[in-house]
Formats: sequence, C-alpha cells, structure tokens
Amino acid sequence: MSALVAAPARRAPRLRPRRGALAKHLVLISVAVVIGFPFYWMVTTAFKDFFEATRFPPTLLPVEPILDNFPEAWSQAPWTRYFINTLFVSTMVTLGELVTGILAAYALARMNFLGKGVVFGVLLATYMVPNEATIIPNYVLMSKRYLGLYDTYQAQILPFLASVFTIFLLRQHFLSIPKELHDAARIDGAGDLRFLWSVILPLSVPVLVTVSLITFLGSYNAFQWPLIMTSRDELRPVQVGMSVFRTEFGSQYHLQMAAATFVIAPIVALYLVAQRYLVQGVARTGIRG
Repeated sequence: MSALVAAPARRAPRLRPRRGALAKHLVLISVAVVIGFPFYWMVTTAFKDFFEATRFPPTLLPVEPILDNFPEAWSQAPWTRYFINTLFVSTMVTLGELVTGILAAYALARMNFLGKGVVFGVLLATYMVPNEATIIPNYVLMSKRYLGLYDTYQAQILPFLASVFTIFLLRQHFLSIPKELHDAARIDGAGDLRFLWSVILPLSVPVLVTVSLITFLGSYNAFQWPLIMTSRDELRPVQVGMSVFRTEFGSQYHLQMAAATFVIAPIVALYLVAQRYLVQGVARTGIRG
C-alpha cells in the first residue's frame, strides 16, 4: 500500500519540465510563424493572378496557381546580367575579406610588434562609425576626380575588401588556439605563414565558413552603395535591379512577388548548404559555442 501511494508523488515533478518544454516550443513556434509568414505570403502571391493578388480580403492560397508569373517577370528585366554581376562582386568581396581578415587577425593574435594594442583599438574604433558616415567620402574617392571608378565593378568591390568585424571575429578565434601548437611548429622549423596555413586554418573551418557566409550574404543584399555607384544595367547587382523592377511594375504585385522569390531563392539554398558544412566543421574540430 505504501508503494502504491508513493508512486504518484514521484511522477508529479516530471510534469513541470514537460510543461516548461511545451511553453518554450509554443514560443518558438509562434516566433517561427511571425518570421516565416512574410516568406509564405511572398511565395503564394507569386502564384496568383493580378486580380487575386490585389483582392481584399486576401486569400491565403492561390485559387488557381499560375506558373507563368515567373517567366513573365524574368522577361521584363535583364535578370541574368543582374545575377552575374551579383555573383562576381559577392565572390570577389568574400575572397578579399577572407585574405585580409586572416592575415590581419593572425598578426594581431599571434605576432608581437610595437603598437599592436593601438592598432587593434583603432580598428575597433572605426567599427563604431556608421556606414552612412562614410558614403560621401567613399563616393568622392571613387569619383572621376580621384580614382575615376564610378560605374565600375571596382567601385563595388574595393571599399569592402577589408572588414573590421571579420578581423575581430577571426582574431578572437585565433587566440583560442593553444599556444603549444605554435611552439611545436616553431621547433619543427615552421614560419608564420606555414603555421597559419597548416595549423590555424584547418582548425578554423567553422569560423571561416561563418565569416564567408556573412560576407557573401551582406554583399548579395547590398543596395545603397551599388545604387549610388551604378547607372547601367550592365553593372547593377540584383538588389538594385529588383528596385528598378519594382519601380517600373509597381502595380503588378504578382510579378513583384515572383521576382522577389527567385531573387531570394539562391540565398536560401546557400544558407542551407553552408549550415550543413558549418555543423560538420564544428563536429570535426570539437569547438563548442
């Protein structure tokens, strides 16, 4: 009898963790719905006709899905040129930031030189300056009076070949690598570049993937600077092209949503692929975050 009476008392405390987990999942599901609904609305509207896209009250699902919106929207603007420009600029910016970020971060983390703390402090101070404050100086520098790079690929690439955020993130990670590895490499006769290439970088796969993803996404989504520095379709990236398309076809919401869908699709695919490699890199190196 005593065992039967004591049994419910042991099971009762288990309900609290389940209730807490249920509440957390409800909150997460609610946040996911709020974040995902605009994307759902964009995709579903892309399959509606003009009248259904502007109907009030709106429909959650297209009554008759229309696939012709995508080829029609694609034919209304030089999207192929936009995507090629974006891919080229984003790739060059990502590679440039990786090279400069890795070298600068290694110097600030592993090398001793006069004024290293001052240099790092100045870099962090520049990170506090908003991007809007540098638009006019950069525009003047790229104008015909100085470098003469207005309306060129170089104007979209050169100002972003180095990033304080990338340097800071890589430096913090390089500092976490044991110093004993550096000493062992020194004993074996490895120099700084050899140690960086053979030891540091293989152990930094997760952070390198993260930096590459952030940089590429930032360059892909860049709008303000390319809008100022480009005036021809031959050089415009996809986000500026999307703005021009929205201006020319402002009343055709179904075509706008179709264009927005195939503009966002490569980013979603890239994120899913990069996320998988990021998890694999973390598992291999044993880094916990």
